[in-house]
Amino acid sequence: MDIREYRESDWNQVWTIIEKVFRAGETYAFSPEISELEARNVWIEMPKKTYVAIADDDEILGTYYIKPNQPDLGSHVCNCGYIVSESARGKGVASRLCKHSQQVAVELGFRAMQYNLVVSTNEGAIRLWIKLGFEVVGILPNAYKSKSAGYVDALVMYKELKT
Repeated sequence: MDIREYRESDWNQVWTIIEKVFRAGETYAFSPEISELEARNVWIEMPKKTYVAIADDDEILGTYYIKPNQPDLGSHVCNCGYIVSESARGKGVASRLCKHSQQVAVELGFRAMQYNLVVSTNEGAIRLWIKLGFEVVGILPNAYKSKSAGYVDALVMYKELKT
């Protein structure tokens, strides 16, 4: 597996991966009815950079974006979003993407990484982020409306980066 910066020719595969997750309504706050154009804007256009994990056969296994978490005086803290294809889950792709994003964050001058809305029912992601050094710095009661579970808590997770 290789991780490289997103290319325009990657969009169809990236959209296939992120569309399923957005439509499921379980881990991202975007509307399950999000249009392809809106999804492209939030995943490709708005972030500072977007990356893809690719297999030897050029299949995209996962993707992430990186962007400042806040403007101006909060822009030294970045935010990332990660999605792994269904077929690649449980194979270390998310771990590799997260480690890669932390290296990129340092290269881009970010001093910390913050996840603003980690859905409490996303237990696998929470375990992974903690394993990779993130701390839960806040719990937002009933802040996420899961399609299947209704209102559930969301976590704010944070990690200072070695600069």
